[in-house]
Amino acid sequence: MKFKIIIVIGLVLLVINSACQNEGQLEFARYYSAGSLVYQSKCQNCHGKNGEGLLAMIPPLTDTTYLRINKGNLACLIKNGVKGKFLLVGKPFEGNMPASGLNQVDIANVLTYVGNSFGNKLGTISIEEVNNDLSICK
Repeated sequence: MKFKIIIVIGLVLLVINSACQNEGQLEFARYYSAGSLVYQSKCQNCHGKNGEGLLAMIPPLTDTTYLRINKGNLACLIKNGVKGKFLLVGKPFEGNMPASGLNQVDIANVLTYVGNSFGNKLGTISIEEVNNDLSICK
């Protein structure tokens, strides 16, 4: 009987331990879930539910290479907006994305969401990274 109790307790502890997430995973989950809400309210109307964009007017958020290469400039693009012509996914885009009006926390959250959705895998983009990137905006 004692042996069965020990096995049950051991299994319960194993399940609890495997269900626990480390601090990095919890931080990512907080950023990502908050970013999902910011994306839905501020970005989705133009960039689409799945980040697909709109023809040649609004670029998709699915170009993993562009996001990875330009990771340090993404906060500036969100904060200050985008005007003019640029290439994305090998296609020319010309338009005007207005400044977002988002604070650094919301920018970090939405970048973490976009950076890990639509085929992207950038990991957590912290408030500290956003503050650093914003301090050197061009």
